[in-house]
Amino acid sequence: MGTLAGALGAATFRFLVYVARLYLLLSESIYWIVVGRWKKRKKLGRTYIAQHMADVGYDSIPIVFLIVYLIGIILGINGIAQLEKFGQEYLLASGIAVALTREMGPLLVAIVLAARIGAAMTAELGTMKVSEEVMALETMAVEPVRFLVVPRFIALVVMTTFLTVLADLMGMLGGMTVGVGMFGRIAFYEYYRLTITGLLNRDILTGLVKSAVFGTIIALVACHDGLSVEGGAEGVGRATTRSVVYAIVLIILADGLFTALFYRLGLA
Repeated sequence: MGTLAGALGAATFRFLVYVARLYLLLSESIYWIVVGRWKKRKKLGRTYIAQHMADVGYDSIPIVFLIVYLIGIILGINGIAQLEKFGQEYLLASGIAVALTREMGPLLVAIVLAARIGAAMTAELGTMKVSEEVMALETMAVEPVRFLVVPRFIALVVMTTFLTVLADLMGMLGGMTVGVGMFGRIAFYEYYRLTITGLLNRDILTGLVKSAVFGTIIALVACHDGLSVEGGAEGVGRATTRSVVYAIVLIILADGLFTALFYRLGLA
């Protein structure tokens, strides 16, 4: 028991240190976005930001749409199976809409981006680190955080939120495919009306807040682990795997914390 407690304590300490480093990276990124660009008259690189937005958003649309559409169908089939026992099939539309906007949409998009984009960013920055490109930037008095982290940070926060909106709509379409098409329990217009009336502004707002936080976590973890790589190509591989695992764990932790917070604030 003592050995297990010691191992848990050491793991907890390492995790807290890791979170502290992410916080420092977040603070420096925000500094360059809000203060640094005006203080030192240095641009943030709009071309790089647009390029990363395309990589994060446009290139991720097919896989996000496919996954969330299928999840909408799965939710619809399971929902119909339970609701028909009580003769409440009409609740399917609002139930799927609320579940997607508040929880499933932001979470699914974040996990997909953590695996697809977070891993790619970690590998890219890690390769730059071991090939001493980051050191070359520092030698030329170019701040790595401003040049490498901030464009990725902005792109992930913005496009995660954007993809979440599209994913919510696609998931609702999947639910409509079940309720209107496969089972024919609800008319098309009725399904649409029930979806709109069942959603509240707070449902949409809480989902968008979560998606922005999840995008922040993915960007910070990917950039931190990429810029911390040591040990050549083997180190890049370890950092890439670690970044995906840590990002997903932190996303789920943040999801739980925000869900509890919204409940306490009466937004749940």
